[in-house]
Amino acid sequence: MEFGIFLQGYLPGPQAHDTDAEHTALTREMELARVADSHNFKFVWLTEHHGLSEYSHLASNEVHAGYLAATTERIHIGAGIFNISPRVNHPVRTAEKVATLDHLTNRRFEFGTGRGAGSHEIATLNIHDKESTRADYDDVIYELVRMWEQKDYTYHGTHWAMDTPHNVLPKPWGPGHPPFWLAVGSPATWEKAGRLGQGALGFTFSAVHDVAPWIESYKKGISDCQDPVGEFVNDNVMITTAVRCSSDRAAARAQACRPGNGYLPSLVALYHDTMPGRPGSVRWPTPPRPPREDQLDSLIDGGYLLCGSPEEICEQLRPFVDYGVDQVCFGLPGDATSYEEAIEIIETFGRHVIPEFDKDPIISTDRYRALAKPKFPVFNRPPLEIPTLHAPAAHAPA
Repeated sequence: MEFGIFLQGYLPGPQAHDTDAEHTALTREMELARVADSHNFKFVWLTEHHGLSEYSHLASNEVHAGYLAATTERIHIGAGIFNISPRVNHPVRTAEKVATLDHLTNRRFEFGTGRGAGSHEIATLNIHDKESTRADYDDVIYELVRMWEQKDYTYHGTHWAMDTPHNVLPKPWGPGHPPFWLAVGSPATWEKAGRLGQGALGFTFSAVHDVAPWIESYKKGISDCQDPVGEFVNDNVMITTAVRCSSDRAAARAQACRPGNGYLPSLVALYHDTMPGRPGSVRWPTPPRPPREDQLDSLIDGGYLLCGSPEEICEQLRPFVDYGVDQVCFGLPGDATSYEEAIEIIETFGRHVIPEFDKDPIISTDRYRALAKPKFPVFNRPPLEIPTLHAPAAHAPA
Protein backbone atom coordinates (compact mmCIF):
# COMPACT_ATOMS: atom_id res chain seq x y z
CA MET A 1 0.00 0.00 0.00
CA GLU A 2 1.29 3.44 -0.98
CA PHE A 3 0.74 6.80 0.69
CA GLY A 4 0.18 10.41 -0.28
CA ILE A 5 -0.94 13.82 0.89
CA PHE A 6 -3.33 16.18 -0.84
CA LEU A 7 -3.17 19.94 -0.77
CA GLN A 8 -6.00 22.33 -1.48
CA GLY A 9 -5.32 25.75 0.03
CA TYR A 10 -7.64 25.32 3.02
CA LEU A 11 -8.11 28.71 4.70
CA PRO A 12 -10.85 28.64 7.34
CA GLY A 13 -12.33 31.72 8.98
CA PRO A 14 -11.34 35.36 8.48
CA GLN A 15 -7.94 34.43 7.03
CA ALA A 16 -9.77 33.35 3.86
CA HIS A 17 -10.15 37.06 3.12
CA ASP A 18 -6.60 38.07 4.05
CA THR A 19 -4.18 37.97 1.10
CA ASP A 20 -1.16 37.72 3.41
CA ALA A 21 -2.65 34.64 5.06
CA GLU A 22 -3.56 33.23 1.64
CA HIS A 23 0.02 33.73 0.43
CA THR A 24 1.43 32.03 3.54
CA ALA A 25 -0.92 29.06 3.23
CA LEU A 26 -0.22 28.45 -0.46
CA THR A 27 3.55 28.67 -0.11
CA ARG A 28 3.65 26.58 3.07
CA GLU A 29 1.71 23.81 1.38
CA MET A 30 4.46 23.58 -1.21
CA GLU A 31 6.90 23.05 1.66
CA LEU A 32 4.74 20.22 2.99
CA ALA A 33 5.09 18.49 -0.39
CA ARG A 34 8.88 18.74 -0.14
CA VAL A 35 8.78 17.26 3.38
CA ALA A 36 6.62 14.38 2.12
CA ASP A 37 9.05 13.82 -0.76
CA SER A 38 11.89 13.19 1.69
CA HIS A 39 9.83 10.99 4.04
CA ASN A 40 8.75 8.02 1.92
CA PHE A 41 5.47 9.42 0.55
CA LYS A 42 4.95 8.54 -3.11
CA PHE A 43 2.18 10.95 -4.09
CA VAL A 44 1.09 14.55 -3.59
CA TRP A 45 -2.29 15.51 -5.02
CA LEU A 46 -3.19 19.11 -5.90
CA THR A 47 -6.87 20.00 -6.09
CA GLU A 48 -8.54 22.22 -8.67
CA HIS A 49 -11.36 24.19 -7.11
CA HIS A 50 -13.01 27.45 -8.10
CA GLY A 51 -14.86 29.92 -5.90
CA LEU A 52 -14.97 27.69 -2.79
CA SER A 53 -14.09 30.24 -0.12
CA GLU A 54 -12.31 28.84 2.94
CA TYR A 55 -12.54 25.26 1.68
CA SER A 56 -10.01 25.60 -1.16
CA HIS A 57 -7.97 28.46 -2.60
CA LEU A 58 -5.92 26.22 -4.91
CA ALA A 59 -7.38 26.92 -8.35
CA SER A 60 -4.42 26.62 -10.76
CA ASN A 61 -2.89 23.32 -9.80
CA GLU A 62 -0.82 23.06 -12.99
CA VAL A 63 1.19 26.06 -11.74
CA HIS A 64 1.81 24.36 -8.39
CA ALA A 65 2.73 21.13 -10.19
CA GLY A 66 5.31 22.94 -12.29
CA TYR A 67 6.77 24.52 -9.15
CA LEU A 68 6.99 21.16 -7.39
CA ALA A 69 8.60 19.58 -10.46
CA ALA A 70 11.66 21.74 -9.76
CA THR A 71 11.67 21.46 -5.97
CA THR A 72 11.04 17.72 -5.39
CA GLU A 73 12.96 14.66 -6.52
CA ARG A 74 10.94 11.46 -6.35
CA ILE A 75 7.35 12.05 -5.30
CA HIS A 76 4.68 11.81 -8.00
CA ILE A 77 2.69 15.01 -8.50
CA GLY A 78 -0.98 14.52 -9.25
CA ALA A 79 -3.81 16.72 -10.45
CA GLY A 80 -6.70 16.05 -8.18
CA ILE A 81 -8.20 17.00 -10.58
CA PHE A 82 -7.98 18.71 -13.96
CA ASN A 83 -11.55 19.62 -14.91
CA ILE A 84 -11.72 18.42 -18.52
CA SER A 85 -15.08 19.93 -19.47
CA PRO A 86 -14.56 21.90 -22.73
CA ARG A 87 -16.43 24.80 -21.09
CA VAL A 88 -13.77 24.94 -18.38
CA ASN A 89 -10.55 23.87 -20.13
CA HIS A 90 -10.33 23.34 -23.87
CA PRO A 91 -9.34 19.71 -24.51
CA VAL A 92 -6.33 20.71 -26.61
CA ARG A 93 -5.07 22.89 -23.75
CA THR A 94 -5.58 19.99 -21.34
CA ALA A 95 -3.56 17.64 -23.58
CA GLU A 96 -0.81 20.25 -23.91
CA LYS A 97 -0.59 20.89 -20.15
CA VAL A 98 -0.49 17.21 -19.23
CA ALA A 99 2.23 16.43 -21.77
CA THR A 100 4.28 19.44 -20.69
CA LEU A 101 4.10 18.41 -17.05
CA ASP A 102 5.13 14.90 -18.05
CA HIS A 103 8.38 16.37 -19.36
CA LEU A 104 9.02 18.85 -16.55
CA THR A 105 8.37 16.31 -13.78
CA ASN A 106 10.48 13.60 -15.45
CA ARG A 107 7.44 11.33 -15.85
CA ARG A 108 6.21 11.99 -12.31
CA PHE A 109 2.89 13.61 -13.24
CA GLU A 110 -0.39 11.82 -12.48
CA PHE A 111 -3.38 12.87 -14.59
CA GLY A 112 -6.43 13.05 -12.33
CA THR A 113 -9.63 13.93 -14.20
CA GLY A 114 -13.10 15.02 -13.20
CA ARG A 115 -15.98 17.38 -13.87
CA GLY A 116 -16.00 19.64 -10.81
CA ALA A 117 -16.91 19.41 -7.15
CA GLY A 118 -20.52 20.51 -7.38
CA SER A 119 -23.03 23.06 -8.59
CA HIS A 120 -21.55 26.02 -6.67
CA GLU A 121 -18.10 25.50 -8.16
CA ILE A 122 -19.14 25.04 -11.77
CA ALA A 123 -21.41 28.08 -11.51
CA THR A 124 -18.19 30.07 -11.01
CA LEU A 125 -17.50 29.13 -14.64
CA ASN A 126 -21.06 29.96 -15.76
CA ILE A 127 -22.20 26.33 -15.90
CA HIS A 128 -25.55 25.97 -14.17
CA ASP A 129 -26.54 22.36 -14.89
CA LYS A 130 -24.16 20.01 -13.08
CA GLU A 131 -25.57 16.95 -14.87
CA SER A 132 -24.57 18.40 -18.24
CA THR A 133 -20.90 18.09 -17.29
CA ARG A 134 -21.20 14.30 -17.41
CA ALA A 135 -21.68 14.38 -21.19
CA ASP A 136 -18.87 16.96 -21.44
CA TYR A 137 -16.52 14.54 -19.69
CA ASP A 138 -17.43 11.61 -21.91
CA ASP A 139 -16.89 13.72 -25.02
CA VAL A 140 -13.28 14.46 -24.03
CA ILE A 141 -11.81 11.56 -22.07
CA TYR A 142 -11.45 9.18 -25.04
CA GLU A 143 -9.79 11.85 -27.21
CA LEU A 144 -6.76 12.76 -25.11
CA VAL A 145 -4.63 9.74 -26.02
CA ARG A 146 -5.50 10.20 -29.68
CA MET A 147 -4.25 13.81 -29.48
CA TRP A 148 -0.99 12.55 -27.96
CA GLU A 149 -0.50 9.78 -30.52
CA GLN A 150 -1.59 11.37 -33.79
CA LYS A 151 0.02 14.09 -35.91
CA ASP A 152 -3.05 15.08 -37.94
CA TYR A 153 -5.67 15.09 -35.21
CA THR A 154 -9.24 16.15 -35.94
CA TYR A 155 -12.46 15.65 -34.02
CA HIS A 156 -16.15 16.36 -34.52
CA GLY A 157 -17.88 15.73 -31.22
CA THR A 158 -21.11 16.75 -29.57
CA HIS A 159 -19.63 19.37 -27.24
CA TRP A 160 -16.46 20.44 -29.02
CA ALA A 161 -14.68 20.05 -32.34
CA MET A 162 -11.34 20.51 -34.08
CA ASP A 163 -12.01 20.77 -37.80
CA THR A 164 -8.53 21.36 -39.24
CA PRO A 165 -5.89 18.63 -38.77
CA HIS A 166 -3.24 19.65 -36.26
CA ASN A 167 -0.33 18.07 -34.45
CA VAL A 168 -1.07 18.74 -30.78
CA LEU A 169 2.25 19.48 -29.05
CA PRO A 170 4.15 18.55 -27.01
CA LYS A 171 3.71 14.81 -26.88
CA PRO A 172 4.22 13.00 -23.55
CA TRP A 173 7.71 11.78 -22.81
CA GLY A 174 7.17 8.20 -23.92
CA PRO A 175 6.89 5.38 -23.60
CA GLY A 176 3.31 5.81 -22.50
CA HIS A 177 1.74 8.87 -20.95
CA PRO A 178 0.79 10.07 -17.45
CA PRO A 179 -1.58 7.63 -15.72
CA PHE A 180 -5.30 8.40 -15.89
CA TRP A 181 -7.32 8.77 -12.69
CA LEU A 182 -10.96 9.71 -12.12
CA ALA A 183 -12.33 11.51 -9.06
CA VAL A 184 -15.07 9.25 -7.70
CA GLY A 185 -17.81 10.67 -5.52
CA SER A 186 -20.92 8.60 -6.25
CA PRO A 187 -20.97 4.78 -6.21
CA ALA A 188 -21.70 4.71 -9.97
CA THR A 189 -18.53 6.71 -10.69
CA TRP A 190 -16.39 4.14 -8.87
CA GLU A 191 -17.60 1.46 -11.27
CA LYS A 192 -17.10 3.81 -14.23
CA ALA A 193 -13.49 4.53 -13.25
CA GLY A 194 -12.76 0.81 -13.27
CA ARG A 195 -14.58 0.21 -16.53
CA LEU A 196 -12.49 2.95 -18.18
CA GLY A 197 -9.22 1.55 -16.79
CA GLN A 198 -8.55 4.59 -14.64
CA GLY A 199 -7.36 4.83 -11.07
CA ALA A 200 -10.05 5.86 -8.57
CA LEU A 201 -9.45 9.08 -6.62
CA GLY A 202 -11.67 8.55 -3.60
CA PHE A 203 -11.76 12.07 -2.17
CA THR A 204 -14.42 10.99 0.30
CA PHE A 205 -15.31 11.70 3.91
CA SER A 206 -16.92 8.30 4.32
CA ALA A 207 -15.59 5.61 6.64
CA VAL A 208 -13.39 2.98 5.07
CA HIS A 209 -15.97 0.31 5.95
CA ASP A 210 -18.65 2.25 4.02
CA VAL A 211 -16.38 2.60 0.98
CA ALA A 212 -15.69 -1.14 0.80
CA PRO A 213 -18.66 -1.95 -1.53
CA TRP A 214 -17.60 0.90 -3.83
CA ILE A 215 -14.06 -0.49 -3.99
CA GLU A 216 -15.54 -3.86 -4.87
CA SER A 217 -17.55 -2.31 -7.72
CA TYR A 218 -14.39 -0.56 -8.96
CA LYS A 219 -12.44 -3.83 -8.96
CA LYS A 220 -15.30 -5.50 -10.82
CA GLY A 221 -15.28 -2.70 -13.39
CA ILE A 222 -11.54 -2.84 -13.93
CA SER A 223 -11.54 -6.63 -14.25
CA ASP A 224 -14.07 -6.21 -17.09
CA CYS A 225 -12.15 -3.37 -18.76
CA GLN A 226 -11.48 -4.25 -22.40
CA ASP A 227 -10.76 -0.81 -23.84
CA PRO A 228 -9.11 1.55 -21.32
CA VAL A 229 -9.10 5.26 -22.11
CA GLY A 230 -5.31 5.18 -21.90
CA GLU A 231 -2.57 3.01 -23.32
CA PHE A 232 -2.59 0.92 -20.15
CA VAL A 233 -4.82 0.07 -17.21
CA ASN A 234 -4.15 1.90 -13.94
CA ASP A 235 -5.59 -0.51 -11.36
CA ASN A 236 -5.41 1.79 -8.35
CA VAL A 237 -7.73 2.82 -5.54
CA MET A 238 -6.82 5.90 -3.52
CA ILE A 239 -8.98 6.95 -0.59
CA THR A 240 -8.58 9.80 1.84
CA THR A 241 -8.86 9.85 5.58
CA ALA A 242 -7.93 12.11 8.47
CA VAL A 243 -4.73 11.51 10.43
CA ARG A 244 -3.21 12.65 13.71
CA CYS A 245 0.10 10.88 14.21
CA SER A 246 2.68 11.66 16.89
CA SER A 247 5.26 9.82 18.94
CA ASP A 248 3.28 11.32 21.86
CA ARG A 249 -0.03 9.45 21.79
CA ALA A 250 -1.74 11.93 24.09
CA ALA A 251 -0.71 14.85 21.88
CA ALA A 252 -2.20 13.20 18.79
CA ARG A 253 -5.49 12.55 20.54
CA ALA A 254 -5.59 16.09 21.93
CA GLN A 255 -5.17 17.48 18.40
CA ALA A 256 -8.19 15.48 17.25
CA CYS A 257 -10.38 16.94 20.00
CA ARG A 258 -9.57 20.63 19.55
CA PRO A 259 -12.25 23.20 18.78
CA GLY A 260 -12.38 23.70 15.03
CA ASN A 261 -12.29 20.03 14.16
CA GLY A 262 -15.25 19.16 11.97
CA TYR A 263 -15.34 22.51 10.17
CA LEU A 264 -13.77 21.14 6.98
CA PRO A 265 -16.38 18.34 6.64
CA SER A 266 -19.10 20.95 7.11
CA LEU A 267 -17.73 22.80 4.07
CA VAL A 268 -17.67 19.53 2.12
CA ALA A 269 -21.37 19.10 2.91
CA LEU A 270 -21.95 22.69 1.74
CA TYR A 271 -20.09 22.55 -1.55
CA HIS A 272 -19.96 18.91 -2.71
CA ASP A 273 -23.51 18.18 -3.77
CA THR A 274 -22.31 15.37 -6.06
CA MET A 275 -21.07 13.25 -3.14
CA PRO A 276 -23.21 11.09 -0.85
CA GLY A 277 -23.73 12.76 2.52
CA ARG A 278 -22.30 11.15 5.62
CA PRO A 279 -24.99 10.20 8.18
CA GLY A 280 -25.16 12.85 10.88
CA SER A 281 -22.84 15.21 9.01
CA VAL A 282 -23.11 18.90 9.78
CA ARG A 283 -23.49 21.44 7.01
CA TRP A 284 -22.09 24.93 7.37
CA PRO A 285 -23.23 27.31 8.92
CA THR A 286 -24.36 24.83 11.57
CA PRO A 287 -21.51 24.90 14.11
CA PRO A 288 -19.53 21.63 14.05
CA ARG A 289 -18.70 19.92 17.29
CA PRO A 290 -15.23 18.45 17.75
CA PRO A 291 -15.17 14.90 19.10
CA ARG A 292 -14.73 14.36 22.80
CA GLU A 293 -11.92 12.19 24.12
CA ASP A 294 -14.43 9.46 24.97
CA GLN A 295 -15.73 9.48 21.37
CA LEU A 296 -12.36 9.11 19.64
CA ASP A 297 -12.12 5.34 19.83
CA SER A 298 -15.49 4.87 18.15
CA LEU A 299 -14.41 7.19 15.31
CA ILE A 300 -11.15 5.29 14.94
CA ASP A 301 -12.89 1.91 15.04
CA GLY A 302 -15.42 3.19 12.52
CA GLY A 303 -12.64 4.00 10.08
CA TYR A 304 -13.14 7.76 10.04
CA LEU A 305 -9.80 8.69 11.58
CA LEU A 306 -6.22 7.47 12.05
CA CYS A 307 -5.07 8.73 15.41
CA GLY A 308 -2.38 7.97 17.95
CA SER A 309 1.16 6.64 18.00
CA PRO A 310 2.74 5.06 14.90
CA GLU A 311 2.19 1.60 16.40
CA GLU A 312 -1.51 2.28 16.89
CA ILE A 313 -1.92 3.70 13.40
CA CYS A 314 -0.29 0.61 11.89
CA GLU A 315 -3.06 -1.45 13.48
CA GLN A 316 -5.73 1.04 12.35
CA LEU A 317 -4.55 0.68 8.75
CA ARG A 318 -5.19 -3.08 8.60
CA PRO A 319 -8.79 -2.70 7.33
CA PHE A 320 -7.54 -0.52 4.46
CA VAL A 321 -5.31 -3.38 3.36
CA ASP A 322 -8.11 -5.91 3.80
CA TYR A 323 -10.53 -3.88 1.64
CA GLY A 324 -8.04 -3.59 -1.22
CA VAL A 325 -7.05 0.07 -0.89
CA ASP A 326 -3.92 0.74 -2.94
CA GLN A 327 -3.15 4.23 -1.65
CA VAL A 328 -4.08 6.07 1.54
CA CYS A 329 -3.96 9.82 1.37
CA PHE A 330 -4.71 12.64 3.79
CA GLY A 331 -5.00 16.41 3.61
CA LEU A 332 -2.65 18.57 5.65
CA PRO A 333 -2.90 20.89 7.38
CA GLY A 334 -6.45 19.95 8.28
CA ASP A 335 -8.88 21.15 10.91
CA ALA A 336 -7.22 22.78 13.94
CA THR A 337 -3.78 21.51 12.94
CA SER A 338 -0.89 23.96 12.80
CA TYR A 339 1.73 24.06 10.07
CA GLU A 340 4.37 22.78 12.52
CA GLU A 341 2.12 19.91 13.59
CA ALA A 342 1.47 19.03 9.95
CA ILE A 343 5.22 18.69 9.39
CA GLU A 344 5.52 16.51 12.49
CA ILE A 345 2.69 14.27 11.25
CA ILE A 346 4.32 13.84 7.82
CA GLU A 347 7.75 13.12 9.31
CA THR A 348 6.53 10.71 11.99
CA PHE A 349 4.14 8.87 9.67
CA GLY A 350 6.77 8.71 6.92
CA ARG A 351 9.52 7.35 9.16
CA HIS A 352 7.57 4.86 11.25
CA VAL A 353 4.34 3.87 9.45
CA ILE A 354 5.02 3.85 5.72
CA PRO A 355 7.96 1.39 5.87
CA GLU A 356 5.64 -1.16 7.50
CA PHE A 357 3.27 -1.14 4.50
CA ASP A 358 5.24 0.02 1.46
CA LYS A 359 8.43 -1.91 0.88
CA ASP A 360 8.50 -1.52 -2.91
CA PRO A 361 10.90 1.18 -4.13
CA ILE A 362 9.04 1.42 -7.45
CA ILE A 363 5.85 3.46 -7.67
CA SER A 364 2.87 1.43 -8.86
CA THR A 365 1.94 3.71 -11.75
CA ASP A 366 5.48 3.44 -13.13
CA ARG A 367 4.96 -0.32 -13.36
CA TYR A 368 1.64 0.13 -15.16
CA ARG A 369 3.07 2.73 -17.53
CA ALA A 370 5.82 0.32 -18.56
CA LEU A 371 3.03 -1.82 -20.10
CA ALA A 372 1.75 0.99 -22.36
CA LYS A 373 0.79 0.12 -25.93
CA PRO A 374 -0.21 2.70 -28.59
CA LYS A 375 -3.86 2.61 -29.61
CA PHE A 376 -4.07 4.69 -32.81
CA PRO A 377 -2.23 5.15 -36.11
CA VAL A 378 0.15 8.10 -36.14
CA PHE A 379 -1.62 9.54 -39.20
CA ASN A 380 -5.28 9.34 -40.17
CA ARG A 381 -4.35 9.78 -43.82
CA PRO A 382 -1.05 9.40 -45.71
CA PRO A 383 1.18 12.38 -44.88
CA LEU A 384 2.33 14.75 -47.59
CA GLU A 385 5.96 14.53 -48.63
CA ILE A 386 7.19 18.03 -47.76
CA PRO A 387 10.92 18.77 -47.92
CA THR A 388 12.22 20.71 -44.95
CA LEU A 389 15.24 22.90 -44.34
CA HIS A 390 16.69 20.22 -42.05
CA ALA A 391 16.19 17.23 -44.35
CA PRO A 392 19.45 15.35 -45.04
CA ALA A 393 21.04 16.48 -48.32
CA ALA A 394 21.12 13.87 -51.09
CA HIS A 395 24.64 12.77 -52.11
CA ALA A 396 25.64 13.62 -55.66
CA PRO A 397 26.46 10.63 -57.83
CA ALA A 398 30.15 9.80 -58.13
